[in-house]
Amino acid sequence: MADLRILLVDDHPLMRSGVAAVLGAQAGLEVVGEAGSGREGIEKVKSLHPNLCLVDLRMPGMSGAEFIRAARVLQPELKFVVLTTYDGDEDIHAALSSGANAYVLKGMAGEDLLNALRTVMSGGRYVPEPVRRRLAERMSGPGLTPREMEVLRLMATGMSNREIGAELSITEGTVKWNVNHVLSKLGVKDRTEAVTAALRRGIIQL
Repeated sequence: MADLRILLVDDHPLMRSGVAAVLGAQAGLEVVGEAGSGREGIEKVKSLHPNLCLVDLRMPGMSGAEFIRAARVLQPELKFVVLTTYDGDEDIHAALSSGANAYVLKGMAGEDLLNALRTVMSGGRYVPEPVRRRLAERMSGPGLTPREMEVLRLMATGMSNREIGAELSITEGTVKWNVNHVLSKLGVKDRTEAVTAALRRGIIQL
């Protein structure tokens, strides 16, 4: 593997320490810095000039996808490997769409992570089979419209149809129509199932 200067961006210190230990044992690979948030990661990119970032997806303040987009502006040739516990199809889509070169789940073996690093630095993209299956599920189903997303987010806060209508300046009947479409597209029976499914898939976050 070519010499790698890796920046770890993850809000869990123990996770960063464990990953740093695994990577530090590999020849030609150096962890040059760690960041506990996306914003801190941006500052480290500016000062340390890594050639690869290993980044978590959900972090307070700035998500992994937002970090990737911002870091690519600073350093267009920078590579990104997402290492996360989240396997929702929308999470995966958001990461890859933002410019991630690989998507690895934290429950996978250490060799999977090393394979991802090798693949990315040789110019490839690493998306393991479980992640590809999740992404395929997303591509096969109808997406939510911006209005349906607004309604879904407000549903997740516990608002009634009347309250959602007042918030969005639309009629209660229009809200009900959008709710029914959300339920149908997510393949669920009621509002609670809709919110649960949306959280699991990464469509919304609380």
